[in-house]
Amino acid sequence: MAAGALTKDGEPLRQRWLALAEKALAGASFEEKLVSRTDDGMRIEPLYDRAAGAEPMVRANPLSPWIVSQRVDDPDIDRAKAQALEDVAQGATGLSLVFEGAPNAFGFGLPRTTQALETVLDGIPLDRVQIRIDAHPWSRAVADWLVAFLGKRRSDPATLNLSFGIDPAAIFAGTGRLRMSIEALQASMPQSLAHFFSMDVPGVLLEADGRVFHNAGATEAQELGIMLASAVSYLRMFETARQPLVYAAPHIGFALSVDQDQFLSMAKVRALRRLWARAQEACSIPGSTANIHAETSFRMMTMLDPETNILRGAIAGFAAATGGADSISILPHTAAHGLPAGFARRVARNAQLVMANESHIDHVADPAHGSGAVEALTAHLCEAAWEQLQMIEAEGGVLASLQDGHIQARVHEAAARRNEAYRSGERTIVGTTVYPLKSERPVETLAAERRSPLTEGVAVCEQLFPVRIDQSIGAAS
Repeated sequence: MAAGALTKDGEPLRQRWLALAEKALAGASFEEKLVSRTDDGMRIEPLYDRAAGAEPMVRANPLSPWIVSQRVDDPDIDRAKAQALEDVAQGATGLSLVFEGAPNAFGFGLPRTTQALETVLDGIPLDRVQIRIDAHPWSRAVADWLVAFLGKRRSDPATLNLSFGIDPAAIFAGTGRLRMSIEALQASMPQSLAHFFSMDVPGVLLEADGRVFHNAGATEAQELGIMLASAVSYLRMFETARQPLVYAAPHIGFALSVDQDQFLSMAKVRALRRLWARAQEACSIPGSTANIHAETSFRMMTMLDPETNILRGAIAGFAAATGGADSISILPHTAAHGLPAGFARRVARNAQLVMANESHIDHVADPAHGSGAVEALTAHLCEAAWEQLQMIEAEGGVLASLQDGHIQARVHEAAARRNEAYRSGERTIVGTTVYPLKSERPVETLAAERRSPLTEGVAVCEQLFPVRIDQSIGAAS
């Protein structure tokens, strides 16, 4: 609807629509029936005027399609290598290497060895495939392994697209441990990473990963605020070390979760771009476009009727693509049951390929630009996330807030409110709380032993665990 649009007789269209809606409600409450709210309490109207004066927000490279990234997380190295080669041969343009001990490994992951990394990447065309290292406690060591491997391959750094996945906050929250004190980490990181910056490898060195917080129950604004606080902490570290922020900022990336709430997920990706631009402006450095990796939500996955997860993943992936994510990973629909087998991996990969190569949804740089609903959600998320950032900063920064348990308390509170809504029937899960199958079909997964989490560390905090909603409400084991 265009702002201020009129009917033929001069009556505002919005007023005409409201009159018809009131008539259809037959005395029922407009607020209760047609107005909803997000987990952050943001009001969602049933109808919006077109947003005027909005600025488009596009991917870091809007002339290229987003990267179709497949997770490589099989503890069996030979199987993992075969999966990676198959994924690339069948259209994947990125690989996310998930090692054991990573907060987002869900109990699996590649062995933490140089051999595992080199075996999986053997035969992969590195100049055409983005390589992501998922954040985990030994990311710094794996970064060295990857650089050494690139040297052996004599790869030209200028042709590569890498993400080293170094994120102390996600590791601290997801494992409850840091291998050194917060003070030592903050003092040593800038010098430790200086030679990586000097290599001038295109891509992400430091990442602000919100997935661990989302999968533990965080709201959209909480996830965004924590990610922004992590990114700001990186800038502060380099500023303290008297290293130019203008060189560090372009190498800071983001990873977030997207779920089946299509429009809210679109707004979340777009809000992150706007927030990062605002943070750089506040630091008086030239703005670099946020590099965003989106992965579909683990907490939305269900054990019962797992085929419904295909729909959830497709909606979430569509939201990430239309929201402007630079790379996207869709979790296979059997992830709640164990390590996904080939069919589930293929369905996850092909969902993106259909969107890109058949639906061509990447041909519009910012499909949501000007949409009253999405622009309003984007603006509200920015405001709420900035408040979360200010709260975390007042608590001493993201690492200090985690150590004192402030972030965890807010995440647990949000999860409890959401879970109660599902228990009471206010929210439903198709195939689980409503329309359950009379009998469940067998699910194929790969034989793999779940790994124990990290137990060593100097700094300690309350650990955040990935918990599916159907687990939380007792609908599935």
